[in-house]
Amino acid sequence: MMRRKWQLLGSGLAGLLFVGAALAGYWVPLAQDNLHDPEGPAIGVLQEPAEALSRLPADTSGNQVNWVRALEEGVIHPRTNLRPETRVRIRETPVLMKNTGEMPMVLFPHRPHTLWLDCANCHEKYFVSKVGANPINMYKILQGEYCGRCHGAVAFPLTECNRCHSVPRKEARP
Repeated sequence: MMRRKWQLLGSGLAGLLFVGAALAGYWVPLAQDNLHDPEGPAIGVLQEPAEALSRLPADTSGNQVNWVRALEEGVIHPRTNLRPETRVRIRETPVLMKNTGEMPMVLFPHRPHTLWLDCANCHEKYFVSKVGANPINMYKILQGEYCGRCHGAVAFPLTECNRCHSVPRKEARP
């Protein structure tokens, strides 16, 4: 129901501003976030999260920003690395991960990841580019390995199980 409400708002600037106004109360001011020193000189110079994030496409979890949509709509233009001559190679190939116990399987979408990350950001450092070479499990992910390098930190949180575990076992092809 909530997702449908956001879709009805459209992707226009007016829709973004309306969503931003609705969510502005979500983000804690820096002086109250228990991370920044409310008495420090930088507190008046730093941009408040509500000001920065409320203008971006809304999501229903994490920091309430749909970063992939923001990228695809051209709302943000992140640097992929420190070398401007490097061009990111967008990869469309999804990877089906079947070793998920009783949970639905994971269909890893390369596309949203490679829209702003080059393959070298993850391969061969965190993921080996060989089928079966990565002993991924939730314990390791929760410890900050594999997917946990970003999810739970800068990407949507690990509490959103169905965003990864999205393929019912009965839909698996041999």
